[in-house]
This record gives sequence, structure tokens and C-alpha cells, in this order.
Amino acid sequence: MKTVISAIVLMAINMNLMSDPGDLDKNGWPRDMKFKKGVITIYQPQIENYENNKIDARAALAIKVKDKAPVFGAMWFTCRTTTDKDLRLVVFDNIEVESLKFPEGDKEEVETLRKTMTEKLTGQSLTISLDRFTASIEHLDVMHENDADYKSTPPKIFFETSPSVLVFIDGDPIVKEVEDTDFNYVVNTPFFLVQNPKDKRYYLKGGVWWYSSDKITQNWKSIDNPPGDIKKLADEAFQGETTDLDSTTALLSEAPKLIVSTEPAELIQTDGEPKFEPVSGTELLFLTNSENDIILDIQTQQYYILISGRWYRTKDMTVGNWEYILPADLPEDFREIPAKADIAGVRYSVPGTQEAKDALLENSIPQTAEVDRKKANVNVKYDGTPKFSKIENTSVSYAENADKTVLLIGSKYYCVDDAIWFVSSKVAGPWEVCVEVPAEVQDIPPSSPVYNVKYVYVYDYTPNVVYVGYTPGYYGSYAYYGTVIYGTGYWYQPWYGAYYYPRPVTWGFGVHYNPWTGWGFSYGVSYGWISYGWRPYYGGWWGPAGYRYGYRHGYYHGYHHGYGQGYRHGYYAGRRTGNVASPRPATRASLSGNIYQNRAKGVANTGVRPSSSNSRPAGAATRPTTRPSTPTTVSRPSTRPSQSGTRDNNVYSDSNGNIYKRDNNGDWQQRSNGQWSGGSKAAPNQNLNRDFNNRSYGNQRATSYSNRGGQMAAPRSRPGGGGRRMR
Repeated sequence: MKTVISAIVLMAINMNLMSDPGDLDKNGWPRDMKFKKGVITIYQPQIENYENNKIDARAALAIKVKDKAPVFGAMWFTCRTTTDKDLRLVVFDNIEVESLKFPEGDKEEVETLRKTMTEKLTGQSLTISLDRFTASIEHLDVMHENDADYKSTPPKIFFETSPSVLVFIDGDPIVKEVEDTDFNYVVNTPFFLVQNPKDKRYYLKGGVWWYSSDKITQNWKSIDNPPGDIKKLADEAFQGETTDLDSTTALLSEAPKLIVSTEPAELIQTDGEPKFEPVSGTELLFLTNSENDIILDIQTQQYYILISGRWYRTKDMTVGNWEYILPADLPEDFREIPAKADIAGVRYSVPGTQEAKDALLENSIPQTAEVDRKKANVNVKYDGTPKFSKIENTSVSYAENADKTVLLIGSKYYCVDDAIWFVSSKVAGPWEVCVEVPAEVQDIPPSSPVYNVKYVYVYDYTPNVVYVGYTPGYYGSYAYYGTVIYGTGYWYQPWYGAYYYPRPVTWGFGVHYNPWTGWGFSYGVSYGWISYGWRPYYGGWWGPAGYRYGYRHGYYHGYHHGYGQGYRHGYYAGRRTGNVASPRPATRASLSGNIYQNRAKGVANTGVRPSSSNSRPAGAATRPTTRPSTPTTVSRPSTRPSQSGTRDNNVYSDSNGNIYKRDNNGDWQQRSNGQWSGGSKAAPNQNLNRDFNNRSYGNQRATSYSNRGGQMAAPRSRPGGGGRRMR
């Protein structure tokens, strides 16, 4: 043992961390640190504590020199995590090796090796898939329930048995003149909806279809030839762009029916009369000829529908009278829906299922970035003189007529833009990156339209950078009664002056959850044709943007202003990240894109994120309290999958540094005196058994995601979150 450690210490100066540009955790763990005459193999870390963007972890090690047998030990380390949910990767950087333990190692040599490893890891990183990382923290207290006063009053729910589209107008129609034309457009809707003052008629373009009506909320009929000037206006607005929906609706035999609502609403529909099939092993039936998640409980004859993560039930879908049901009050058979059933996609909204736990875990993991304090900036525009409104029961006021979220707290102004906090002593700026979020922000209730900024954090800072992050609450995903829901449920009052500033909405766009992409809305037949980006929106109907692509390690090539220029950016960003398959088979064989696939033969409905710690051996180093003065920029992983002969990711360390492995027969063995001994089916302690189960499940999820092609996987057959990713 001493000889092996001595050999590594002597050659440490020549240690070379091998880098593989293609290694983005595709091959899993363990990872190698290679030097001229040997290798140090690091097994997948076992995470002991996770708080904000920092972790404490331990990992088993294997040291192999030339032809000698490998020597096993354990290391404890701390690091900062950088999370990229688009790539589904977590990067460990700023790694500090606090302690090493080898059963028979010389204390001084082990300490020298610890310092050497820390030195060599400085400026380097380890990557782990988000799925493996999420599974490895399941035992930690990170899934905090939210006791906020969210609203779950059902929206108005329409039921149709033929192709239909829901067009949402945010309150009474607001009509404004289109510059340099003779037409007016409806400001408070994301659809292409215009009025011709000459004939007092309204016109709506939907995919390849045109509609017209003399009343904005009813009497809509499809037309073949809209007025030429209006068609020209639409062509200029869309600039010839089309969506998958266009090609699908072009094959329909007739134009879908339009349903216009000026209040929060949802549309459920079937392809003809409802058709049900049994859910194996339960007293449940599920609706097969629908885009929606609808289940019938045979015993009570109640219909259940899942909308924005909330369950509603009724005795008669055609009549309505839907009522909200707490997840805990669902029929027991909901928990028995098989994970491979066609309707299994609803399991994330059934408390106690693995899918619900996974969703809660991801909801607690922040998307992180580091912001260059000198380069990051924001430009706030007010529609007239800044108008601030006090948030009830708080000392915080917010600007009603700003194109960004601006808060007045004390004598300072705070702005949140693309999940970054800025601060200024003046209402119009200049702004600088904020390094400390006021505590008063946590008092903001869900009834406020700026509630989401509670979920944007500043973790740490140096003179050059600020380490920031946001959890999915920033874009509307909240933990509630053992599941995740989308939106607060409140119908916020928008601002309208010279400009129209919409507020985030909960209802009206078929929001679904996808375990790979989070929340997104569907854009199939029932959800209409969004007129993305043809008017100057400020703010967002579906919440804010987050950090942009590539923005994991600094300002360069990553910091953009999200969806600030309109829906077009969000739509295409969603198309890139949202078309992802489910981790479990949760498709309906009868569907392909939407319920009208037999008519359209096309795809049209892909739906567009702690505190306890195990003990360490005596003498573990003190955790560093300061950050380096300059940011760590990582362009690629620092290690590569192990090929040292200890390739299987089956080696673990317990909290005392003892090393164990679990072989393919399920036997646990301990490393002692250079040999593996024992061979019991029982784990040495329950924590190791837990770590084994978590590691196995994380590998299953990561492999499932990889096998589906990652971000570029084909869309699900039935909606499960898709088209537009709500970042």
C-alpha cells in the first residue's frame, strides 16, 4: 500500500488529467485521472449534502500503478454545481478534496496526495447527467413542500367531439390600430386577430385556415378568401414561416371550429364519441381518442381530468360542473396505474409515485450560471411615468408599467431580467448586477404577478462574477401537496397604456408536464395557432425566459434577453428543447401527434427544477469559505470514463471510508488487506443499499434519455409537455 501511494506522490507532478470532448456523461461512471505510469479511478460520487449550488460528497477511489493490483480508498470533497437543464448535465467545479482515507496508507503520504489531487482538480470539472444527479440526492431533504396559497378553482372547461380550437382573449378585447394600415388588431391575445373597420368584421388566421365573424366571441365561420390587404398583413407578419400544425391542418377535411373565451378556459375534445380502454390492474378506464389526460373511475362513475398539474372531476363532461380534487384524495387505483401503461404520463401528478418524486426533485434543482459583473446589463422601459403598486401585506412595491420586473424595496430599485438580479438607486438606472437579494422578496404572495422572482437566487460572488440560479418556480412550476403544478392559478390584471404588457397565465394553452423538458404547452389542433412575435409584446404570456444556451460558465456566448422580442424566440427555443420523448412508455398506440392523425396523417401536437450530512473521518479539512477571485471557465469535462480494469460502477464508500462493492450476483463484499472478502446478499448498512438503488435508477433514467436521442428525440405520440419549453 505504502509503495503505491509513494509512487503516485513521486509522479504527481507529471499527473495529466485526460480530457475527452465527447464525454458528456454518455458513458457514465467511473472516471479516470491518468498519469504516465498509472491511473486514479473515481467512482460515482455519493452526495451527502446539497444546498443551493454547493454539494458535499464522498467517492470511492481506485489507484492503479503499472502491473500492481489496484488499491482502494475514499475521498471527501466539496464543490460548486453548475446545472444545465437543456443539456441535462450537472458540472462539478471548484472541487476541493477535504479528506482522503486509505485503510493502510501512511498519514503524511495520504495528505500529500490529497493536496496534489486538489491542485490538479483546480480549474477542472466533473460532469454527471442530471438524471444520475437527481437520483443521487433523493434521500436528502430537498423536496420542500410549498404552503403558498395557490388557486385551483377550475377554469371554464369546454368539451367538444370534433376538431376545435380555443382562442383565448385576456379579458374584454382591447383593439388598437395597426400602424400604416387601415386595420385594428386585438392587443390582448397571442393570436393573429384583426378587425376591418370598414365592414366591422373580425378576421383570424389559423394555420392554413382563415375565419371571420361579426362578433368577436361568437359566429366564427371559415372563409376561403380574406380581404387582400389583411392577407398581405398576415404574410408580412409571419414572413412566410409555417409550423408543423400548418401541414397537419391542411389535410383536414374541414376547418376546426373556433371557440373564443375572454376568461380563463381550457378545451377538452375527443375524435368523435368518447372511447375508453381499461387500465390494467385497476378499476379505471382512460379516454383513448383524446389529446387530454382523462380517466373514468368505474366505481364512482366520475371523470377525472389533469390540467396544469391539477386534478378535476365531474359526473358529466358534457355538462361540466368540474371540481378541484386534492392529489391525496384521488382514488387509490391512480397509484396503481402501471408505469408502462398508455396513460402512465399522469403518474407525475399522483403523490407517492416515483414519477411524482422525480418531478419534485427536479423542481428543487436550480438552473445555475455565473454572471460577469462588468458585462451583464439591463435596459428597463416604462410605458410613461413609472407607476408602482404596493404588494399587499409586504413592504415591496412593483412597477405595473415596466417591460421587466422592477421592485421598489426601501430606497432601492431591483430588477429581474432573464433570472438575474440587478439593483439601482434610481428608477431608470443605471443598473448593476445585484450581489444580495433583499429578504423582503420572500414575502411576495402568489396573488402578485411578480411572485415568480422569489425563485431567483444569488448564491455567491467575487469581484468579477456573481453565481446565480433559479428553480422552476421562476417560470411557474410549484410543489404542491406531493406533486408539481403549473401556474399560481391567479388571473392577473395586465398593463395596457401605449403598450400592452401581459402577465403569466395558468390556463388556456394545454399545459402539460414532460419529465425531460418540464412544462410546455401543446400546439395541436385544440390549442390553436399562436401568432408568435408579430407584435411588440413586453413581458410574457407564459412566464419569463431563463439563461440562454451555452450560458453555464459566463457571459460570453450565452447571455441573451430571452423572449423579450416576442413569442417567436420562445417558440423556436421550445422546438429545439421540447420535442423530447418520455422516459417511460406512456403513449397511446391510437394516437400520432394529435387525435386527428387519421385525418391529417401528420404530427401536430408535441407539447412545446437540505441539510443533513453524514459524518467524516476525523481530520477532514475545513470547507473553504471563499471563492477564487476569478471565475472558473470550463470548456470540456476533465476526466474520461474509466478503462483501468475497474470499469463497473459498483464500488461504494460508507460514511467511515470503508470500501464495498456489489457484484453481478447481488453480493456485497468489503475491501480489506488488498482483497475482497465476504459475499452477503445483505448490504453492510441500509445507506449503501439506498445508494445502490439510487445509482441504478439514475443510470436507468440517463440511459433512457440517451437512447431517445437526448434533446433531438422524436416527440411523444400523445402530449406530455412538448412544443414550447417553459424555461
